[in-house]
Amino acid sequence: MASSHDPTRIALVSFPGVRAFDVSVITEVWGVDRTDRGVPPFDLRRTAAEPTPIALRGGLSLTPDRTLAWLARADLIVVPGLDDHLMPAPAPVLEALRRAHARATPIASLCGGAFTLAQAGLLDGRRAVTHWRLTDHLRAGYPQVKVTQDALFLHDDNIWTSAGTAAGIDLCLHLVRITHGAEVAATVARSMVTAPFRTGTQAQFIEHPVPRADRDADTLAAVRSFALAHLAEPHTVAGLAAHAGMSPRSFARHFQATTGTTPLRWLITQRIAAAQKLLERTDLPLPEVARRTGFGSEITMRQHFATHLSTSPRDYRLAFHKDPAPPEVDTACPDP
Repeated sequence: MASSHDPTRIALVSFPGVRAFDVSVITEVWGVDRTDRGVPPFDLRRTAAEPTPIALRGGLSLTPDRTLAWLARADLIVVPGLDDHLMPAPAPVLEALRRAHARATPIASLCGGAFTLAQAGLLDGRRAVTHWRLTDHLRAGYPQVKVTQDALFLHDDNIWTSAGTAAGIDLCLHLVRITHGAEVAATVARSMVTAPFRTGTQAQFIEHPVPRADRDADTLAAVRSFALAHLAEPHTVAGLAAHAGMSPRSFARHFQATTGTTPLRWLITQRIAAAQKLLERTDLPLPEVARRTGFGSEITMRQHFATHLSTSPRDYRLAFHKDPAPPEVDTACPDP
């Protein structure tokens, strides 16, 4: 593994049939030098079984710069989606992925790349997601995989899978976020002119009969803007519904149809994101961070960080603060 001073090593696994879009996403996130904007350096390598150019759809080609042996040095392995999800991956690729997982190297797949991981047996008994159009195909072809379609991306036993196309961007930015912090991920997202993170599930994108024109869309957007501008205040579904001029039941239904998540889950996500920024950018005491972001207490904030980020606010600050402050000292019970 790389030391704290070395670039994070990212291995892009390539072989005939991988999607040019996914290759571009991986390259845009980890292959662009943004050190002048405070983003740490990344060492992205395009790996393949053979060091010969690989034809991609649209008249493009990818030239590997490392063989699959480089996966043994990688801190993260990313597998692009496929032009044809039924196309079998080369045996050397599948074996290299199995060895990498045995070494506990994190592996992520974009869109139909989940089929490659399934072919390698890495998704057996694990939860996984892919593009909603491919969900039934993955479930039928690999019944041992716990296929779901209620997420933009999923994590199970050091393996990440993501839904279609744009969800691959979501996953890549999330992997940057959990490794280098929310501010770094936001900087990368801004340079890509995309959202640092999206809330909800891909259920909001699945084809349904077209309803009547949703005249409530602007109202719901205004309510979300209001909640973000007053994040420190307590909010309830009933209160937000009243602000929208809707009944709580109607508001909750329209909100989930629009965002793919419930109002309260959306609020928690926004509060965690706001707390991450304050922990990275300021030296505010933890109780004040909790107050400003609407958690009310440090205990509540700590519980949500543990649930959603698998860390504590204090540890998050130690890992990602731009200019770490001295450790806080508890003076309630001084030593004699």
